[in-house]
Amino acid sequence: MSFFRDLRVAFHSLMRSKGLAVIVTLTLALGIGANAAIFTLVRGVLLKPLVNRDEDRLVYIRQSAPGLRDENTTFSVPEIKDIESSVNSVQQFGDFSEIGFTMIGLGEPREIQGGVVSGSYFDVMGLHPVLGRLVGPQDDGPNAPGVVVLTYRFWSTVLKQDPNVLGKTVRLGSIGDRTATVIGVLEPATPYPADTDIIANIVTSPHHMSATMVTGRVHRMTELFGKLAPGATLDQARTELRTAYASMVKDHPEAYPASAQFTISTKMLRDQITSGARTVLLVLLAASGLIFIIACCNVANLILARTVRREGELSIRAALGASSGALRRMLLAESLILCGAGAAIGVIIAQPLVSILARYASRFSVRAMDLKVDSSLLLVGAGLAILAAVILAFVPRLPSADKANGLNISSGSVRITGSTSRRQRAFAITQIAASFVLLAGAAALVTTLLALQATRTGFETQRVLAIDVPAMTYGKTPQQVIDFYKEAIRQVDALPGVTGTAFAETAPWRDAQNFGPGLQYSGDGHTHTAEDPRAMIRTISPGFFAALGVPLLEGRDFNALDDGKGEPVVIISKTLAERMWPGQSAVGRHVYWTDPVLEFLPGDEAEKARVKAPHRIIGVAADVDDIHVVPEPTASVYDTFADGGGLYGGHLFIHTTANPYSLVTPVTRIIRDMSVDQPVEHAATLEDIRAKVLAPDRLNSLVFGVFAIVALAIAVVGVAGVLAFSVSARTREFGIRLALGSQPENLLRAVVGEGAIMAAAGVLAGAAFGFIVARVASSYFGDLKMPGALPVLVSAIVLLAAAVIASMLPASRAARIDVIQALRSE
Repeated sequence: MSFFRDLRVAFHSLMRSKGLAVIVTLTLALGIGANAAIFTLVRGVLLKPLVNRDEDRLVYIRQSAPGLRDENTTFSVPEIKDIESSVNSVQQFGDFSEIGFTMIGLGEPREIQGGVVSGSYFDVMGLHPVLGRLVGPQDDGPNAPGVVVLTYRFWSTVLKQDPNVLGKTVRLGSIGDRTATVIGVLEPATPYPADTDIIANIVTSPHHMSATMVTGRVHRMTELFGKLAPGATLDQARTELRTAYASMVKDHPEAYPASAQFTISTKMLRDQITSGARTVLLVLLAASGLIFIIACCNVANLILARTVRREGELSIRAALGASSGALRRMLLAESLILCGAGAAIGVIIAQPLVSILARYASRFSVRAMDLKVDSSLLLVGAGLAILAAVILAFVPRLPSADKANGLNISSGSVRITGSTSRRQRAFAITQIAASFVLLAGAAALVTTLLALQATRTGFETQRVLAIDVPAMTYGKTPQQVIDFYKEAIRQVDALPGVTGTAFAETAPWRDAQNFGPGLQYSGDGHTHTAEDPRAMIRTISPGFFAALGVPLLEGRDFNALDDGKGEPVVIISKTLAERMWPGQSAVGRHVYWTDPVLEFLPGDEAEKARVKAPHRIIGVAADVDDIHVVPEPTASVYDTFADGGGLYGGHLFIHTTANPYSLVTPVTRIIRDMSVDQPVEHAATLEDIRAKVLAPDRLNSLVFGVFAIVALAIAVVGVAGVLAFSVSARTREFGIRLALGSQPENLLRAVVGEGAIMAAAGVLAGAAFGFIVARVASSYFGDLKMPGALPVLVSAIVLLAAAVIASMLPASRAARIDVIQALRSE
């Protein structure tokens, strides 16, 4: 009961200092709210269990080729069979291949991302349906009917949770066409390895049923998952997988060239799913922790100042018999009220903040897309409030009734002891140090973003509209598909404001994840070996380089005579020409593909022979790096879409002098008039596509920039508060100095100098702390980098300047002290 009485007394005491109570409460609300929101995000993405049953037994197996700069080469069917027959610590395996489909039958024709799985996949992954059933063993085999499972997000957002979707027939187009029946809807689950719209059985992809897919060891396009056997450990699985993999490499050296540095790795599934977001979220959590430290230091200075002004009251209480415990309990009661109010407001602030941060984090992890606020937010808020209350209750020094050096009770002025002054300055320096770490980090992110945005791409982006118009092969010959695109280009070219239209199978940046390491090639004057270099292959129409503003450095562009009937011709990039024939003309020479994966291309033997035949070079174009945001030297080979081979994708690129987006409606109308079932989607300028790729960097800069600005504001206010209180407590001292002839500008410089010294000490402490933390963290997070010299220098200058400006107000007050009034104050 006595503590409740202390709370009531504390509340009435705080009501006599409403301004202080409001400032302390709002400052704590900011620190607690930010931390509660970010911890909720970290818990939801990194710590919360998956919905998958037996999650602690699920593993993800990855094959990589660092020598090809390919982090995930996926697996081939023969490789999966070898692993399944050699590894006993994994009870069951499930495979997943990501494929882009065109889908007709559920509303508008559309492009979708799909997964093709074997009948064991869902059983291994421990997932269940919310409607119908999932793909099972009965759906395996070449004679099984095509079946489709809708993902929960696609069903709820696109189909509005239509319960009548079961049993509907859809037509799926990819490398071949199939019909399939919708048999179920998957429960809400983290989509991995890809955020797909549907998951189908293998028979829906004719390419997967081909003999080359089943027998080709280098035909890699399948992800591999496993469920550990009861009692087996991850280390056991890793050991067995490495042993089996070493045997595979030894038995099939032609499939694993030494220069590619093939390797296999295994992780728990949840660790793999969260790996993309782990670093950024932990750094974000550390940043919010710094905000909390800054807020607590700022509030601690305010509490110290209030305690100094109350030393008369506290001394009287001590003199009347109040114990140190009773006085400390009274301070704890006041801190609990302030921190409790701050936590309540902080939790209210945190709820919309969680939604904002979840959209930010969804760029790094799909788990953030379904994040919901739960009771953990309240628990974190309460925990931080109690922690802050305890810290603040034990910051002030209590007076003692039996010591003569206590405060003179009859005195009405303020006196600051040496220990109190040192504590206040220590708190201010801590605020500045934490602010410097945040500011330097934010400055480094902004510097990186500006450098990325300023990078020249090498081709036109603002005036080029890219529209996805995927190849529809159902009921058409390859020539009819090509004629469709030719007619579409002709009609779009006739629209007002259009200066050029072209076709390409891939779109810059948008399809970057589908490119892989390229194909091996050779050329005139070079001997074919297993270590042949690699180049990207791009299928385009005549006019592609003109539409994108890419100069032809030598030779000519494709024309109407370059088709499947004549000699195969190509255009190559500048980098490829210089690598193959340095200092010589490449035009008239030949290149030819040597990659063994070409054996698995669809088509008859004559079509495959034409692909592998020597192609005469008719032109050399400037490099077009359509994968990296910062362009790199790129070896590319361009062939014409009229060469007779099948098309597996399709984009129209429209160069215009008008607003590019004004063409979306007329272009869509043209395409739909030509074919009512043709998907026309994802219209965007190349500049906006690139901006979307840069979105994570932009969001990083924004989020950490906001944190840094908030921290800077709190720290600057803290420095100004410490100096203002110091000036107030030293009024008599300054009055005496002025009476003895000291100039006001000397006092101004002295106070500003105090602020600058505190800021400099904070910057040095922050630099040392940040360096140590970054070095330690970089050993755990390989993608964490130290900020450069420029961001650090700019951050230091900004903090020092802000501290000096913040010092001006208390300094000018010190310089304007009235001498007579200052001397009378005693």
